[in-house]
Parts: sequence; C-alpha cells; structure tokens
Amino acid sequence: MKIAVDAMGGDHAPAEIVRGSVEAAREYRQEIILVGDREKILAELGQSPPDHIEVFHAPEIITMEEQPAVAVRKKKQSSIVQAVRLVKEGEAAALVSAGSTGAAMAASLLGLGRIQGIDRPAIASILPRRGGTTVLLDAGANVDCKPHHLLQFAIMGSLYAEKILGVPRPRVGLLNVGEEETKGNELTLATFPLLRQARINFIGNVEGRDIFAGTVDVVVCDGFVGNIVLKAGEGLATALLGMIKEEVTRSWLAKMGTAMAIPALKCFERRIDYAEYGGAPLLGVNGVSIICHGSSTARAIKNAIKRAREAVETGLVSAIRSSIEDIAEHQKVGIS
Repeated sequence: MKIAVDAMGGDHAPAEIVRGSVEAAREYRQEIILVGDREKILAELGQSPPDHIEVFHAPEIITMEEQPAVAVRKKKQSSIVQAVRLVKEGEAAALVSAGSTGAAMAASLLGLGRIQGIDRPAIASILPRRGGTTVLLDAGANVDCKPHHLLQFAIMGSLYAEKILGVPRPRVGLLNVGEEETKGNELTLATFPLLRQARINFIGNVEGRDIFAGTVDVVVCDGFVGNIVLKAGEGLATALLGMIKEEVTRSWLAKMGTAMAIPALKCFERRIDYAEYGGAPLLGVNGVSIICHGSSTARAIKNAIKRAREAVETGLVSAIRSSIEDIAEHQKVGIS
C-alpha cells in the first residue's frame, strides 16, 4: 500500500510535510509518494530519498487565495490534483493534504467521485472529550444541508467511529438547541425521524456541551454549525492553555506546585492538540482522502498518514458504500 502526500500543501510546506512523511515511513514502514516540486522535496530529503519514500514531480501549487474549483480544473499539474490522480489510477491507496481545504475537496470530488447514494461528502473531525474522542461531521464541507444529507453524515460518522476509532456501537446524536424531540429548526426537526429509523445507535438530540462530556460518540450537524463548533473548540483549547500558564506563573507557590503537575499538564496539552489526531477524512468520496489543518506540523502529518492507512486497511469506503446501499434498498429513504 502506498499513500500519496501533497508535499506542497500547508503553511509549513514542504519542510514539515516531508519531515512528517519520513517519520511515518520509518515508524510505520509505510510506503509514501511525496507529490510536488521534485527539487524542493529533494532539498528537504538531502538529495537521497530514504527507504519507503519516493518522489513524484508536480510543478504547480494551488494557493489558499485561489478559487478551489477553478484552480483544480486549471492547474492539472498541481500537487493536490496529481496526488488525487495517483489514487484514482491505483498507484496509491489514499492521499493526505494540508493545503487548501477547498482545493483538496474539489480535487477529491472531481478526481475520485462520490460513493453512489451520497449527495454530499462530509469532513469528519475528531474532537477530544472526557474519556476519549467525539467525531463531529460535517465540519465545514456543506454549509447548507437537507435532512437526508444529515442522515448520510450519521451513517458515515458511525462507521468511522466504529472502524477507525474502535468504538463498538457508537452513540450518534443530532446537534440541537435542546434534547427534546420537538426542539430545533426546520432542518433538525425533519432529520430527527430519519435518524431514529436508521440502522445506527441514535440517542436523540444532543447539545453543544455534550460534545466534550463523553455522552456521545458521533455528533451530526450541517457544515456551517460544525465549522463554528470546530473553530470555537480550537480557540477555547488554546485559550485554556494560555490561562493555565498565566496562573501557574503568578506566584512562587504556584510555580512549585506546577513542577509536580508538569507530566499531567503535558498529557493534557497533547490530548487537546489537533496534531495528535492527524487529519480529518472527507467521507463520501470514492477513495480515502485525509484533509489536514493548514498549519500542520510533522507530527500532525505523521498521524494523518496513520489515519489514512487505517482507513484503507479497515475497508472504510467499502463499508460506507454497503451501508448506503442497504439504507436505500431497505428503508426507502430519499437518497439520490
């Protein structure tokens, strides 16, 4: 199995992307294709690719400022487009990119296509919570959704939590302004009965606080709400760390106490660091596509490659395809 990595995507490309890929190749013995400007990649590798690493030349780069769909169609030799092509043609089993999210989505959709029965692929982000993690989707791919889109997200998110995160019979909740079935807007009110009838462990409506409380494993919402939740969570995590550091340096007594708590504080910092979870899969496309944070470090890239490998090994795409087909056939839900 080979994984194609967009070496030119991200705020710290190609240095951190290449370093993370090399670490993944060494630690996991994973075959990796670094896609991008050969000269720049080799400069980071020291002119000699290490074991399990090969370089595929792609001279163009899609920047954050470009309109994604237009750039993907125009720049056929860009690193993200060529990485997708390698997956489509079977040269690689999955792709990882920390570049423009829009470009990665557009390239994946145009190059790999959607799984039959999936209207809108969704970004499934992993958020830390008490006792483990929570899968949130959609995290920003679709700002406007219909009820059957959320049903598809729920099915895909449940399968991801089960197959990749190892959660048996994941608890799925619909993000809402209250737990009662009668609460919500038109979208959530119409979605609730669809989720209740689906072959998933639907526990009902959940509120924002439940995401981090450990009461739910998969939270479903439209991409507008999901992206706000994701960014608010990232901001809160950063603020909490900053406030803790401020408080522990206020007095010599606090500093003494902190010395004893350093191991626990480091574990806490690691748990809330997005790099620990690598990247977010774009679920619903006909292949494994992992989208990483734009500021991804080498550790984030290494972990994203691990996620991509797990998705391939567990047959995640095939499982989603089978479940959607089953829903369409047996429950007669309006999936087109």
